[in-house]
Amino acid sequence: MPITLGLPKGSLQESTFNLMKRAGFAMTCSSRSYVPTVNDPTLKCRLIRPQEIARYVELGLLDAGITGFDWIYENGADVHEVCEMCYSKATSRPVRWVVAVPNDSPIQTPGDLEGKRIATEAVGLARRYLEQHGVNATVEFSWGATEVKAPELVDAIIELTETGSSLRANNLRIVDTVLTSTTRLIANKTAWQDPDKRAKIEQIAMLLQGALAAESRVLLKMNAPETQVPAITKLLPSLHAPTVNRISAEGWVAIETVILEDEVRDLIPALRAAGAQGIIELALNKVIF
Repeated sequence: MPITLGLPKGSLQESTFNLMKRAGFAMTCSSRSYVPTVNDPTLKCRLIRPQEIARYVELGLLDAGITGFDWIYENGADVHEVCEMCYSKATSRPVRWVVAVPNDSPIQTPGDLEGKRIATEAVGLARRYLEQHGVNATVEFSWGATEVKAPELVDAIIELTETGSSLRANNLRIVDTVLTSTTRLIANKTAWQDPDKRAKIEQIAMLLQGALAAESRVLLKMNAPETQVPAITKLLPSLHAPTVNRISAEGWVAIETVILEDEVRDLIPALRAAGAQGIIELALNKVIF
């Protein structure tokens, strides 16, 4: 039987579809559909708001799902966390739920929220945060556009931010971080105990993590005289050790390794000085550790 996978509808949808494609699961979906087609007959996908995915996975209506840790925490969902995946709407950094107030607000600390009115989409998260700080405040659910509600409608907001640009654009400043969240692949606990379903979910996890690992790495290939191999390989970081193979030209070898992309700029001139020639940098699709 195919497993049913919940994918986030909304801001994470495009980045999730791109990640799934790099992992080998090509999807198509019309703008009005919630049932993507996927090139894997053992996988059924459903587009669902990320706020709801953890709850449906817990209930067994989905075998697995991709959602943020924040929504797992908000729902108190009893699910198996298969793996963490550091990607979001615009960056590979974690996202944060923060307390934000107008720039000219007298609120400076969590304690200053005493007796205040707070708007948020994550009411449970907000109430737990206030309880941890011993603060009594009114928390109201926000249906969206939360940033524009302070100060006319509420004193503060608890809102999700990735880069902080939306808060700054609305003349808001951050008082405190409530929760840091990353994307997770989760599984229903009963499905996780099923050998066939677990094997499929673990396959998805491996391929997704491999696609994410490849984003920051490249394959570096070069030729070099055999006499220069010690000097060149000493410069090269790698997953285990650089690969060195003889080529048809007498006294020459081919060397290749996988490295972090941000190391390449400074490494290539050093490799050239050490005797490497024909240096090629190639993008990667997946790196499986």
